[in-house]
Amino acid sequence: MQERGQGLGARRADGEASPVAEPAVVDLLGVLAYAQLSAFERLAADAGLAPTLDDERELAEMAAAEFDHYRGLRGRLEELGVDPGAAMAPFRVPISAFHDSTAPSGWLEGLVKAYVGDAIARDFYREVAQFVDPATRDLVLDVLADTGHAAFVVARVRAAVEAQPALAGRLALWARRLVGEALAQAQRVAVDRDALASLIVGGSLDLVEVGRLFQRMMEAHSERMRALGLSA
Repeated sequence: MQERGQGLGARRADGEASPVAEPAVVDLLGVLAYAQLSAFERLAADAGLAPTLDDERELAEMAAAEFDHYRGLRGRLEELGVDPGAAMAPFRVPISAFHDSTAPSGWLEGLVKAYVGDAIARDFYREVAQFVDPATRDLVLDVLADTGHAAFVVARVRAAVEAQPALAGRLALWARRLVGEALAQAQRVAVDRDALASLIVGGSLDLVEVGRLFQRMMEAHSERMRALGLSA
């Protein structure tokens, strides 16, 4: 397992000494920054699958919101004297692998992935954020908050299922696959990064506590599936 050292940067552009960043904070900001950058790229590409111009606009706005989040996280890393590229690098492979293995085959699958699959990872990092410094926690929770686009996704998916009830089963199976892949990705990241793992349980990797964390995540997932009109 790898743990990031604290020597990723010592001075800001103005020459003033930067505060030393805790390894767990750097990892949390790094994984979220790359996740937001990846989400921007994916949503921008998915916009081309939209059936109407209004749908394309909505997805483009979702992509823009993700990029704004990335910029905020990158800025925080720079404030800490950390190279954003170095902070994101360890997470490029697992996040890219998740997206490669869950590429949607169409518009509706893309919407379900944006609403259900990505949300699982957000829930995980929201839990982790409870144990970092207040400034970082507030930024992370702001990044992970609903941008107001969830209602758009829910409305589109519910309308499609109501028009074609046979879609419900296929989309529910797709959502289950997304959840499995997202949970596996989150677990891999936590196991591979000692600093993040220690944050989850306040310093020791207690399997009972980890189990409770994932139980909370699954409860939130079930609520999202009900909102979509799909079976969890």
